[in-house]
Amino acid sequence: MKEGEDLLALVVHDDPAFERWHHLDHGFEIEALAHDFRGALIFRKKRAKTIGVALGFIHPLERVAARLRAYLEARQAKYTALAAIASRLAPADSLQRHLDSTLDAEGRLRDDATPELARLRRQIVQTQGRLRAKLMDALRDAVSQGYATEEQPTIRGGRMVIPVRAEARRKVEGFVHDTSATGQTVYVEPAAVLDLNNEVRELEGEARREVERILRAVSAEVRKALPLLEPSYQALVRLDVLHAKARLARALDAHAPRVTEDGVVGLRQARHPLLVLRFKDEGRAVVPLTLTLGDTFRTLVITGPNAGGKSVTLKAVGLFALMVGHGLPIPAAEGSSMSFFDRLIVDIGDEQRIEEDLSTFTSHVRNLRHLLAHADARTLVLLDEAGTGTDPAEGGAIAQAVLEKLTAVGARTVATTHIGALKGFAHDHPDAENGAMAFDQDTLSPTYRLEVGVPGSSYAFEIAAREGLDGGVVARARSLVGERQTAVESLILRLEARNREAESERAALADARQAAEEAEARFRQRDDQIRQQREALKRQALEQADEIVRGANARIEKAIRDIREAQAEKTVTQTARAEVESLARQVEKQQKKARARPPRRAPEAPRESIGVGDQVVVEGGTAAAEVLEIRGKEAVIAQGSIRLRAPLESLRRVGGRQPQRVVVKTTEGAGGAGLSALTARTRLDLRGQRVEDALMEVDRLLDEAAAAGLERVELLHGKGTGALRLAIRDHLRARPEVVRFEDAPWEQGGPGVTYVLLT
Repeated sequence: MKEGEDLLALVVHDDPAFERWHHLDHGFEIEALAHDFRGALIFRKKRAKTIGVALGFIHPLERVAARLRAYLEARQAKYTALAAIASRLAPADSLQRHLDSTLDAEGRLRDDATPELARLRRQIVQTQGRLRAKLMDALRDAVSQGYATEEQPTIRGGRMVIPVRAEARRKVEGFVHDTSATGQTVYVEPAAVLDLNNEVRELEGEARREVERILRAVSAEVRKALPLLEPSYQALVRLDVLHAKARLARALDAHAPRVTEDGVVGLRQARHPLLVLRFKDEGRAVVPLTLTLGDTFRTLVITGPNAGGKSVTLKAVGLFALMVGHGLPIPAAEGSSMSFFDRLIVDIGDEQRIEEDLSTFTSHVRNLRHLLAHADARTLVLLDEAGTGTDPAEGGAIAQAVLEKLTAVGARTVATTHIGALKGFAHDHPDAENGAMAFDQDTLSPTYRLEVGVPGSSYAFEIAAREGLDGGVVARARSLVGERQTAVESLILRLEARNREAESERAALADARQAAEEAEARFRQRDDQIRQQREALKRQALEQADEIVRGANARIEKAIRDIREAQAEKTVTQTARAEVESLARQVEKQQKKARARPPRRAPEAPRESIGVGDQVVVEGGTAAAEVLEIRGKEAVIAQGSIRLRAPLESLRRVGGRQPQRVVVKTTEGAGGAGLSALTARTRLDLRGQRVEDALMEVDRLLDEAAAAGLERVELLHGKGTGALRLAIRDHLRARPEVVRFEDAPWEQGGPGVTYVLLT
């Protein structure tokens, strides 16, 4: 977690009004994680790797705890709730010093963790150097006698070997450790390097034992610090949960609603959170929902066509209730409100189960029985497709009776249905209201917009006709519905049309008002700019006039000095003085003119447009640079190996795109000296580099490795945000010599290091 913008995202809910939000998140997930590292602290020889991982986890945990506590304590007045959580962070200073001297920044054991480990690892390096030198001698000798190709030494079974032709395996004195997949090459450990290989293995064994001893000691220190580590870990998890909430809020463009206890749901321009996340990358907008429930009515019956958005609206209300209950802001406009509910009861979907002889209607009845037994004024009830699963008349009657009961006990209820009788109930009951999912009658397509106050139509006949159902069948269906039902449906359609017209007029008036306000704002801004420009020109004119006067005065004084020095006659002097005074009066007159009317500024010559590849000069400079990229009002330019950004307005074009020159370099022939596996680089540190520079370094390393015949190289890029790691791995996929790549083992850097296996 960074101390900058990401950390500030934690304070989205850091407000006394939402203190309860923090406490609603029961700490079950924190308790489940709080002891993750304790089991690893009991050292066993076979678990040295696990111990290293645990210590690599505790080391940054301690550093983060110390930094985070200091950061929030310094801002306690601003972030009160977060500072209270951070007060439980109790870094173990003595343990931190011990870990700093033992582990590096990547959580790996330092070479100088102890003097003995430093000595052993130094000896290993020295012995390996001697081993490589002898091995190269043996390889060159085998190549000269035709027993081996010009390949490089490699490692088999932890021992350094040389590749030898299979038919010459008995010509080279030594031990065969492996055979190639084709069987044409065997890997032999020359007898001359046997002792050195053994010495390397013995030193490595001693180093492992020293590492185990160090880990035992550090584990003991960690066990002593457990009383401080556990509360710190829990507090960090708590802060991380809040951080996750804040990141989700940003992704949803969410706001914290006004939280109440009155059972009122007041949503303004709310959007289903899952649709927001799904449509975000597609550039699609989610149709917003505006709804007030529990104020003038407690029960809302939503009707409308299939796939019109009824269930989405119902589920959005339920999700908002759950999000608020867990301290999450909701994707709704500021000014929205949401009440806390003691329980949320839903009946959504078909729970038909043949194996239990449970029909769709039976499953709905069981759900209805449960919600009637538990619903009260502190309950939010969501019923999807109320009254379905049985005879429409009987199902509608049961659904109406249930809605009447829920309304009577004060529950807040949202129900969707296609049953016409429930529209009449919502219209007649004083505490219930109809809602309709608007439908475009011209295109017969849903608009996904909720309109409260009017019932909706299922548009079954219209949709059937649009989909090509026989016209006679549709007409017969209309007649079967009956004149009264048809009249009601026609009334609904007319009401919907009038609502759309009124909404369209309201939107047009709102747009006109907004346009007028924007025009007024632009006028005021332009007026201010003109006033500022006028004042600036006036100041400039006055400064120019003052400069003219100062110059004239200087000329006058010089003339007087010249006269005195020439010892001119009195009449000549008087004449000169008269001329000087006349000049002064003229200058003063010009100065008054300048004060009365500022001079006009000559318009600047338009700058020549600049494109990628052009040669430009930065304002105030003389060295030419090439334009590599244009980003908005800025350009990326290069002067030799130096790259920098500069505003376009500060650049002056001095030439077009330069012709490219291609220089082909040839390598030495087969007899030339190649790159040795013992001299070629096998590890590259890319931390802190820009992606473009890092990829160039990776290509250079891979070319060297391919020339040297290496089987593996290591790329150290660190963890950080992960951007550099992902860019490098995407680049590796395009390299033909790369067989595969993987994270290094945890003790070798884990995700901060990539092992690249080559052909």
